[in-house]
Amino acid sequence: MRIYVGNLSYDVTEDELREQFTTFGEVASVTLPVDRDSGRPRGYGFVDMPSQEQAEAAILALNGKPHRNRILTVNEARPRTEAGFGGGAGGRGGYRGGRSGSRNDRRY
Repeated sequence: MRIYVGNLSYDVTEDELREQFTTFGEVASVTLPVDRDSGRPRGYGFVDMPSQEQAEAAILALNGKPHRNRILTVNEARPRTEAGFGGGAGGRGGYRGGRSGSRNDRRY
């Protein structure tokens, strides 16, 4: 099971996260994504645990608990979506509004 771990301190390491989750069972992998431009951690990560029971135990025990003065968000990771740039609006951006009566609202 893939587990999302959010609200992490930016200086948490993969080894530290692995150690925290191994108290609940086997950890197959740990990933801490970094920002492409700055190389700085993004404040969240993923932990893969082969056993669903152990993963669920880790989620129950760690979600909402403090770690390095931050409250963790720990839950089952959702699959990636196929959204392009601009989020869930088909890659066109989500805001199409403007002022009422603006040039874009006129009907010709």
